[in-house]
Amino acid sequence: MTELTAEGILTSATSIDRTFARNDLRSSAVLQRFVAGITDAMHDAGYTQLDAPGPSTNVVLHSIDADAPRPYRRKAAPTFVIAIAELQTIPDDRVELLRVGYPLLVRALANLCVMVSDGPDGLVVRFVTLEQGVYGVGPGLADDQLARRAFARIEPLAASQLVIANDFVTDLPEPLWHGDEQTTQMLRAGRALEALDLLPAPFPIEEILGPRDLRHVELLYGIGGLSYGNVSVRYLGSELRGAPDPDGPVYWMSASGVDKADLRLVGEHILLVRGFDPERETMVLSVPPGVKTRRVSVDAIEHWMIYREHPDVGAILHVHGWIDGTVSTDVNFPCGTLQLAASVADLVRRAPDPSRAVVGLRNHGLTITGHSLDDIFDRFGSAIVPRVPME
Repeated sequence: MTELTAEGILTSATSIDRTFARNDLRSSAVLQRFVAGITDAMHDAGYTQLDAPGPSTNVVLHSIDADAPRPYRRKAAPTFVIAIAELQTIPDDRVELLRVGYPLLVRALANLCVMVSDGPDGLVVRFVTLEQGVYGVGPGLADDQLARRAFARIEPLAASQLVIANDFVTDLPEPLWHGDEQTTQMLRAGRALEALDLLPAPFPIEEILGPRDLRHVELLYGIGGLSYGNVSVRYLGSELRGAPDPDGPVYWMSASGVDKADLRLVGEHILLVRGFDPERETMVLSVPPGVKTRRVSVDAIEHWMIYREHPDVGAILHVHGWIDGTVSTDVNFPCGTLQLAASVADLVRRAPDPSRAVVGLRNHGLTITGHSLDDIFDRFGSAIVPRVPME
């Protein structure tokens, strides 16, 4: 049984051998230079190269044609796919980088898009993440140096482990089928976020992908829907205990892919998280019978870690906004991973008052703890701006 601490879970998740394979659908001199460098860096880091990608491959280097990107349909979410495309020129502007790179990312069904071009001062590499993070390496570096710096940015993401599986247990007591005072607080919070323009719409992937690939992306990453961000509040009743951890936290949390300004329906808009099963890497949820359920937010594991360690935390807010001067995580790990959850939990732990902390998620947004959601908005509602610094 894995020890139910952030450190114990993370140690168990990362103490595995890593494998990678190349899936070269497109080849050019520039792509060969870059992919060869990344391949060497992965060998040096202890990754084992497989002859061909398969269901158990940890990382796939998926070289694509930028004009006609083909998807990589993996069999399981743990396979981290890096789409690599050559562009003649790469835009400098972040908005334009997203406009060019995000369609490549989702059309390739990848976790990360790497755009490469050759300039007078060497290779230029720019990254686009599912969470709309944008950053880069080069020019001005020798190929081997650039490849190692690029791999240093890729490896923490590629080695991270998703926790997005849900186990729905239809045991929610009938008095909670329509929520309680805490869920009413969540509805107020969502509407306050909308009023502050802090519920940005996700990139319109439904305009880029067909129904089959859209379902594939939603299944693998839990993304899609009407707005980013999430809210949760600690459950104060006594009807349910945590499972499989009897002493663990129980909390209400917004579902993935729903309008956060309209959190009304229990089991569809709002879910009761009753525990985390580390053996199955699954969030356990209590729902009413006969409800068409939606999965809980991918950040549920992060909230679970914070609530479990800090009993005085009564609510958590995550927004794609920023407060100047906020200390942030070192790496922009993907949402829904143990590594991001542990990084955020560590910053909360180191805050002067963990029960009222503000921490940043690099290239992504803020996680704010409080005694209640009303407490969080009273403290910071007017200070949050709808922009996140990217680097």
